[in-house]
Amino acid sequence: MSHISRREFLAGTVAAGAAAVAGRFGFAAEDRPKITSGTDLVTLGRSGIKTSVLGIGTGTRGGREQRELGEKGFTKLTRHALDRGIRYVDTADNYRMHPFVGAALKGVPREKYFLQSKTPAKDAATATADVARFRKELNVDYIDTVLMHCMQKGTWPTDMRPVMDALSDAKEKGHIRAVGISNHGLDPLAASIDVDWIDVQLVRINPFGTMMDGKPAEVAALLKKAHATGRGVLGMKIFGESGYDSREKRAQALKYVLGLGSVHAFTIGFRTTEQIDETLELIADALAYRHEMRQLIA
Repeated sequence: MSHISRREFLAGTVAAGAAAVAGRFGFAAEDRPKITSGTDLVTLGRSGIKTSVLGIGTGTRGGREQRELGEKGFTKLTRHALDRGIRYVDTADNYRMHPFVGAALKGVPREKYFLQSKTPAKDAATATADVARFRKELNVDYIDTVLMHCMQKGTWPTDMRPVMDALSDAKEKGHIRAVGISNHGLDPLAASIDVDWIDVQLVRINPFGTMMDGKPAEVAALLKKAHATGRGVLGMKIFGESGYDSREKRAQALKYVLGLGSVHAFTIGFRTTEQIDETLELIADALAYRHEMRQLIA
C-alpha cells in the first residue's frame, strides 16, 4: 500500500475539485488558453477572416433597442466599442439598422472592423439585390460576411440552394468575403454540419437554455461538430434577449461560452457604454479563472 504526504493529498484534492469545475464549464485539462481578453483577435476558421472575440449586436428585440438610441447615440456606443478594441459589428436587414451602422462607422478605416449582415432572401434575384443594397446602406465596398437569416427547417440546404449560389457569386466578385447561416432551430443546426458551403455560422448559445434552439448540451454538442468542420462559429443570445438580471448570471454565461472551445467569437446587443465595459471586465475575469483552473489540473 502506497503512502502520500498531507501536502500531496491536499494538492490532489484541489486538482480534483478544479477538474470538476473545469468539466462544468466545458473545458478540458489538456486545453491551453488561446485568448486573454475580449478584444483579442481570432480567426474564423478556414475563412481566414479575423475579428475580436466580443462583438456588438444590433438586433435586440428586433433592433428596437438599438434604433431607440438614435443615430447619435448608436454612433457613440459603436465608437466606444472600437476605442476599447472591439472590432466586430453584427447587423441584419430585418433590424433596420444598416443606416445607423453605416453612419457609426463612417471614417473608420475599413480594415479596422469586421462587419456582418444577414439577408432574409428566399430567391437568387433578391439575394443579389440585397448584397448590392447592403453595401450602399452600410457605405462599404465589401461586407465581411453575409448570412442567410433565420434558418428554421432541416431542409434548408436544399430549399435555399438558389440563394446560396447567389451569395457564392457575390463572394467570387469580392462583394462579400464569406457566406453562411444564422441558425434558429435544432433541426437546421443538425442539418448544417455536413454543408461544406458554410464559411461562418451564427448560433444561439447560453447555459440557461434561454431563447435557444435546444437544451444547452444538445446545442453545444452540435457546435463542437460545426467547429470541427473548420468553419467559423459565432455565438449570439449569450445573455438571452436583453441581458440577465444580475452580474453573477452574466459572468456565468460568459464562463460557459468561453469554456466550450467551439465558439470563436460572439455578439451581445448593448445599449450603454457601461454594459460594454462590464462585459469586457467579465470576460477578462472568466479567462483568468479558466487559466487558473487549467494550471491546477495540469
